[in-house]
This record gives sequence, structure tokens and C-alpha cells, in this order.
Amino acid sequence: MAQQSLAKDLFEDMGRKVAEASARDDDVDGTRVVDEIPETLCMNCHSENASTRLLLTKIPFFREIVLMSSACPECGWKNAEVQPAGEIQQRGIKITLKIENAEDLSRQIVKSDTAVFRVEDIDLEIPPGRGQLTNVEGVLSMVAEDLEQKQNERKEVMPEVYEKIQGVIETLKEMAAGKKTPFKITVDDPAGNSSIEPSTHDTSAKYFRHEYPRSPAQNAALGLGSSDDAPPTEIRPEYHADQMYPRMPQGPMVNNVDEDDIQENQVYSFPATCPGCTNPCTTNMKMVSIPHFKQVVLMSTVCEHCGYRSNEVKTGGEVPEKGRRITVSIENKEDLSRDILKAESCALSCPELNLSVEAGTLGGRFTTIEGLLTQVRDDLRSSIFDIGDGGDSMDSSTKTKWDGFFSQLTSAINGEVKFTVVLSDPLASSYVQSFAAPEPDSQMKVEEYERTEEEEEELGLRDMNTEAYADDQPATNGATTNGEVVNGAKTHGKVVNGA
Repeated sequence: MAQQSLAKDLFEDMGRKVAEASARDDDVDGTRVVDEIPETLCMNCHSENASTRLLLTKIPFFREIVLMSSACPECGWKNAEVQPAGEIQQRGIKITLKIENAEDLSRQIVKSDTAVFRVEDIDLEIPPGRGQLTNVEGVLSMVAEDLEQKQNERKEVMPEVYEKIQGVIETLKEMAAGKKTPFKITVDDPAGNSSIEPSTHDTSAKYFRHEYPRSPAQNAALGLGSSDDAPPTEIRPEYHADQMYPRMPQGPMVNNVDEDDIQENQVYSFPATCPGCTNPCTTNMKMVSIPHFKQVVLMSTVCEHCGYRSNEVKTGGEVPEKGRRITVSIENKEDLSRDILKAESCALSCPELNLSVEAGTLGGRFTTIEGLLTQVRDDLRSSIFDIGDGGDSMDSSTKTKWDGFFSQLTSAINGEVKFTVVLSDPLASSYVQSFAAPEPDSQMKVEEYERTEEEEEELGLRDMNTEAYADDQPATNGATTNGEVVNGAKTHGKVVNGA
């Protein structure tokens, strides 16, 4: 009982210790203050003579974290890990990076205890576990060392397994040394508290950052809700959703979507579950018609419990045979006021600004060119500079590059420079307003292109069967005979993005 009480006191005091360390100023020489908690519980021999050290620091391109180090003088047990100092994010995050040279191997990685790390080329996965603050080379080297620990025993008992694992170890060492490139790594964290350091020179094919709503099972694993398929998670009472996000008075849930046929310019509501706190909320939708384009559905979700907000645009219509690429020349301030619909399947790029936004980022947005660029700038800036001057360890040359990038992007938003906006949408669901419609616009070029095999596979069009599927007939690349299909959704009726 004494050990349990001591452990409880330790965990209860950590939040206070971190808060006190954050409130204090740094030392005179600029170093951060390290807090030490003596006489803590050893997780190995259960002695009460272990000590735990805490350091609250800031990570560039990320946020504040807590570095924790524990050691026991009696049994020699040591442990070091990293924990996010902030709250669980409203959405999960998946980051993909293509390693091409030695510089990429030195990129910093924050892997929280809920993240899954993968080396895609060799199908190697590290499940959720201890949080780590390291770089790409460090992660690969640690995995190789962990696999080597039991190799002598495997060689004697299971020689076949030994040979396979030895091959993986050698491949990881070659990757860590930069002798086997290129290869891809991914970090998938449903809590949204992991990060891979980006660069100003990254393209969409090299660095891809995607946020996604958590599933009920993922929320249950994080202690945010419950799921029939997930085991119950025991959390302290003060961290329950009802305590963290007190319920606000609200009216009964409304569902008027099925009352009549959906009419244009009328707002409809239906019940939903907040991806941030798992409490019930309401999603509003409205169908509008964009001149010289098509009908789209505006969807908005606001949670009264935790403040979560989401706004997206869903497009309708059948899957076209070809994709569409729209190129717009921005010559002056007036061009920035053009309406723009960026679908979720659309990738955006501005070559003159060295800006590339991969498909799936930002979701669907209906705004102006100025508004879209402003959102991209603010989101990117907040992920890099929301912790003061870019973090404790950002070097001056890197900070100068990012300052130059944001300065150029701000100049474009203010109409001070000329640039080009390119929208590439394999589903042809994106739109930019033409000032000369219905006549051709001299500053806009619209062209169709053949989708690549990778795009077909990602959109699920190669597996889609929309013609005589009951008889297992071959699919016809998204064509339909029984109603409209959107983004691979089923036939027999009009469906919006599979909703």
C-alpha cells in the first residue's frame, strides 16, 4: 500500500512540477531548469530510493514536451522517455518522409507513446510504446540493436527465424548509415503528438503530413471514450470527458435530413460524435450551386463541449474518366479575390513560392485564393513557430530559411508579387472562379489529364465495380448506370463522397 501511495503521489506531482518549471525563468546562462524528484519508486526492484529528473523543453516544428529520466542506485535500473506536455490533439496525424540522403537521416523525430513507426520498404513496424526524442538514424539504429539482443538464442532454437531477422538487421544498419537509399518511413499517431522535422525544400512526394479523425476504438485506447470492440481503459476521475469538458445546455438532437428530398440553400442537421471529446454534437449541411461548375455540399460541425470546429466542402457527381488540372496566373490584388474550391482529393502548388500542399491536407475548402493561402501559411507557421522563436534547438540558418519562406508567402498574400496557382485534382472536383465566364479566361488554363496508376489505386477506382456488380462483371473505371457515384461510393442513388 505504501508503494502504491508513493506512486500515486509521484504521478499527481508531475503536473505541478512541470507547471512550476515552465513558470520559472531560465537560468542566467540561458539553460533550462531540471527538476529532480528524489525517493521515487523503482519499477524494477520496487525500491523507494530511485530518482526521477524532469526537463520541460520546446521542440522546433512541434510543441512543448517533458523529458523524463529515472535511475535506481540499488539495482541499476534506468529509463528515459519523452511525454507531450500538452493535451491530446483533436485529430490524429500521419507523417510520411522519403529518406534520400544523409541530411534526411539527421531529421528530428518526436515519437509519442501512442505512435506507430514504420519502415515501409521492408514492412517493419514498431508498435506504440516508450516515447522517444531522436532522429531518423537514431530510430533505425535502436531498432537494429533491439532485434540483435536475442539473436544468439534464435540461432540455436530457430535458425530459420534467425536468418530472416539477421537480414532485417543488416538492412536497417545500411539504412542508418545512408548506404541503402531511398526508403520511406511513417509515423502514425492517433493522439496527434508526434512529429518529423520538415524542411523548406520538401516536395509533396518527399514529405506528406495528413490529419485524420480518430475512430471510436482509437478514442477508447486514448481514454477519451468507449468502444464495444476495445477493452475498457481506466483513467483518473478528473480526466474524464465530463470533467475536462463540462457539458453545456443544449436542445434535443435534430435529424431532418431524411424528412424530404434535400433542397438547395436549405440547412439540414443530423447527429454526430465529436472526434475531439467523443461527446454527441450536431453536423449542419447545406447544398449550394456554384455558377459554371456544379452543386456542392457545405458541412459544418461545432462541438459545444470542447469547442471542436470543422468545416468542409463535399462535391457530388459521377467519377470522371480523367482528372483536371487548373493553372491560374495571379497578376494583382484583384486576382486574389477569385473564389476557389479545393476538394479533399486536390493537390495545390505554387512553384514561384516553393509551396506544395498534398491531397488530403486541409480537407475540402470553399474560399478565395487569398483565404486559402492565408490558412496554409497560418497552419504551417503555428506548427513551426507556435513555441516562441521556433524552439530551443532550431539553428539560425534553418530559422532564416523559414523566415524567408513565410516572408515570400506573405508578400504573395498581400498582392506584392506575381505567382501561379496549380490545382491538380484526379476527380476533377475542384474549381477556380473565372472573371470572364462563360468566355475563356486569359489568365486561367484548364486541362484534362490521364490519372496515374498510383492515383487510381489510392482512390480505389481499380477495385470499384459499378456495372452489373451483382454478376461479378469487370468494373469500368468509375462509370455508373444506376445513379451518380462520388469518390468510389456505391451506386443506386446519389451519394456525396461516400457519406
